[in-house]
Amino acid sequence: MLAGSEQSGVSESESAAHQSLLDVSQAILQHRDLNGLFRDLATRLRAIVPFDFLNLVLYDAASNTMRLHILESTSEVEPHVPEMEFPPEESPSGWVYVHQKPLVIPDVNQETRWPKIMDVLKRNHVISSSWLPLTTAQHRLGALMFGFVSGGPLESQLDFMRQISAQVAVAVDNTLNFENAEKYQRQLARERDRLQVLLEITNALVSELDIRELFPSITACLRRVMPSEYSSLALLEEAGAVLKNYALVFEGDPDIIRQGTAAALGETPAGRAVQTRRPIVLDGRELAQFSSPLVQRLASAGLKSICCIPLITRNGVLGTLNVGSIKDSAFAPSDIDFLTQVAGQAAIAIENATAFQQIAQLKDQLAEEKLYLQDEIRTEKNFGEIIGDDPAFRHVLEQLATVAPTDASVMILGETGTGKELIARAIHDLSGRRDRTFVKLNCAAIPTGLLESELFGHERGAFTGAIAQKVGRFELANKGTLFLDEIGDIPLELQPKLLRALQEHEFERLGGVRTIKVDVRLVAATNRDLSQMIAAREFRSDLYYRLSVFPLLVPPLRERTGDIQQLVRYFTQKFAQRMNKRIDTIPSAAMEALVGYAWPGNVRELENLIERAVILTRGNSLEIPLAELRTAPDAATPVTLEDAERDHILRVLEQAAGVVGGPNGAAARLGMKRTTLQSKMKKLGIVR
Repeated sequence: MLAGSEQSGVSESESAAHQSLLDVSQAILQHRDLNGLFRDLATRLRAIVPFDFLNLVLYDAASNTMRLHILESTSEVEPHVPEMEFPPEESPSGWVYVHQKPLVIPDVNQETRWPKIMDVLKRNHVISSSWLPLTTAQHRLGALMFGFVSGGPLESQLDFMRQISAQVAVAVDNTLNFENAEKYQRQLARERDRLQVLLEITNALVSELDIRELFPSITACLRRVMPSEYSSLALLEEAGAVLKNYALVFEGDPDIIRQGTAAALGETPAGRAVQTRRPIVLDGRELAQFSSPLVQRLASAGLKSICCIPLITRNGVLGTLNVGSIKDSAFAPSDIDFLTQVAGQAAIAIENATAFQQIAQLKDQLAEEKLYLQDEIRTEKNFGEIIGDDPAFRHVLEQLATVAPTDASVMILGETGTGKELIARAIHDLSGRRDRTFVKLNCAAIPTGLLESELFGHERGAFTGAIAQKVGRFELANKGTLFLDEIGDIPLELQPKLLRALQEHEFERLGGVRTIKVDVRLVAATNRDLSQMIAAREFRSDLYYRLSVFPLLVPPLRERTGDIQQLVRYFTQKFAQRMNKRIDTIPSAAMEALVGYAWPGNVRELENLIERAVILTRGNSLEIPLAELRTAPDAATPVTLEDAERDHILRVLEQAAGVVGGPNGAAARLGMKRTTLQSKMKKLGIVR
């Protein structure tokens, strides 16, 4: 946060740009669908960048095309434009996506590349356009296009648009992941409901031997997840030549079919299911082809879809489970699969009493599958992002994007808690090895005597306790990426073998004689000064140079204070959603104190503090335990965050001439209620 003297030098346009960036961040937090997000962003951004068109073009990997998803404009647009798709080489957005560089077209009439796109722009009276890459630390998404009917953007606006595109990329990536997670969650909810029905049917079958008595309750369970008007159970009788109907349910006319009505196999859809041993699905027109009076009455009563599932056991076919609907094409493939599961349970229950033990085992299996699916959806929603737009941190991300597509070794340097592992994962995800394994090893967490075995594996009997062969991390990371954290803690005697593995791409397991070839991209990280370790002969210089092909220095949080507010908001929303809390505001005094704190523990310390704050918060305003932190140890006088908050409140009170309430009072300036400010003043010992 800028001091007062610095704030006085900020122009109105810069202030407006900063406010727009804050508005964009707010929009990112509020929206979970692309259309709403983009409409909101277009409204907010037009106040600063006078664009006429704002396009979002995303890369579709399945079709290898650039697809225009959303279009905002100030004039009428040709109706076919929002559905356009082009190969990457035929579109400016594809050029931006491939090269990851901004593209400015000052005059579309002079641009000879991409004639189809230029023709569309001309028809919509666009004179100039700016195309910026939409890229996060993990993904390339597409491009953001600003179009202008008269004149192009200023350089200052172009820089602002670049900052906007970075935030929009995070928002779009989050939204896409959120939509995928929601879709998966809906599928899970549907599957969970059906699993629950299966469990209920299983419980019913276990407790009762006569399935005919239980069929009405089974039908009720089925209707909760699969609406239908007709259901019945048809069992084979008379040496398998006749199907007799039992447990009939028909909402249109309960008396239209009597219990025990029999029909020959060739006269009904159920008979065809028995003969083919496969599910049969028919519509109303196909039902009319069967001669059975029972089928004719059902068709006349309005039945338009029927599904007949054979009841099959190890010893043969027992009959069919039948479900019908008055709607056309009422049964999807997933419905048929589900009914097949139900029919399988019913068949086992009919066959003999021993099936009850098998059904109990199936219940346990379904419960495990349910828990597994719930874990999967939680994992799917726990997607992470590297947060930060401070120039110092943006420089690191630019370097990351440069080196990631190569296979060069990367040395990540930085203090503890700066997020070195996130950087390493981003390098892997942006590389050509993204589809292979990312293997990590903390060298400081493994005892020295076991580190060689962890890295290279060992053969059975290589040492006392080696009762089986072990595959090392290098083998696990073959064709992928190996991340060695705390590389400075590797013992000196192990370093030559590591150097050989990196240079020759080969090694032997501990106790083995066979040379193993691997293709591994190495990313290392340390918070130690390796040059001093080399001088003290604690680290080999040749290994250092092999590891440091491309060094990346991650700045500590105190050197990227511009990201603190964004990180605080991100962590607050993250933990609030996880804990089912609603937190709308963060007190400005607390935020200023957080920005002014030195953060010796870096982002990890900030994340832990915000998690505690969310736990402690009882209302809608974040309650931060300010007294828990102190400034950096080298400060002349230790000052707590509580002291910083007290000083800030005193300054605001002085500006408000001591007035607490009212529209111009200190409480309004601090963005809090009068009673809240009075409570804080009492707690901090502030008196009039």
